[in-house]
Amino acid sequence: MSVLEALRGGVIVSVQAEGGSPLNAPEAIALLARVAAANGAAGVRAEGLARLGAVRRAVDIPIVGIVKRQYDGFAPYITATEREIAEVVAAGAEIVAFDATGRPRPGGWDDAAMVGAIHARGALAMADCATADDVRRAAAAGADVTATTLCGYTKATRGTELPALDLVRACAATGRFAVCEGGVGTPAAVRSAFAAGAQAVVVGTAITNVDVLVRRFTSATS
Repeated sequence: MSVLEALRGGVIVSVQAEGGSPLNAPEAIALLARVAAANGAAGVRAEGLARLGAVRRAVDIPIVGIVKRQYDGFAPYITATEREIAEVVAAGAEIVAFDATGRPRPGGWDDAAMVGAIHARGALAMADCATADDVRRAAAAGADVTATTLCGYTKATRGTELPALDLVRACAATGRFAVCEGGVGTPAAVRSAFAAGAQAVVVGTAITNVDVLVRRFTSATS
């Protein structure tokens, strides 16, 4: 079975933690990935070379990998250059997700160059998009997967109601593997995403961001 077929119709659990959280350690992220796999997740999404490596050793389901790194003067920070692509693939992820918002990247690479570098290393390319134009441009550049990940997180899309079901429909219309990611907080939202044409759905904060979940409850005491 191919990687995308393994993900089709399933939930991908984003096993990431806040930077200062005790859960951000590789062994903790790997444990979250094991819990996700044991309870039916079709795949996991994880960040960072050490954490990705720990997740790869912990589970045998597909991994969507990213490396977050800020570059002065540039907005994209999700797998923004060839350096991050190399790190994600070296860690064992089958899919490399990258910022496909069209904003300038360090080094000046366009979507086609990013996709080409990912394919050259034997991995699949997942375009994290914010708008329908991003989706169409990424699909034309050869991305294997288009996703709604960055809708609501760019200046032009801030305030968009999430999950971005209209953008899911735009992803599905390209014929590429369509993923809904961002703002999926309930099982009902998962069902809505599939009804809109998603072929897989990413759920993160609602499952694995324990720091946020605890704060939601402790804030009710004040």
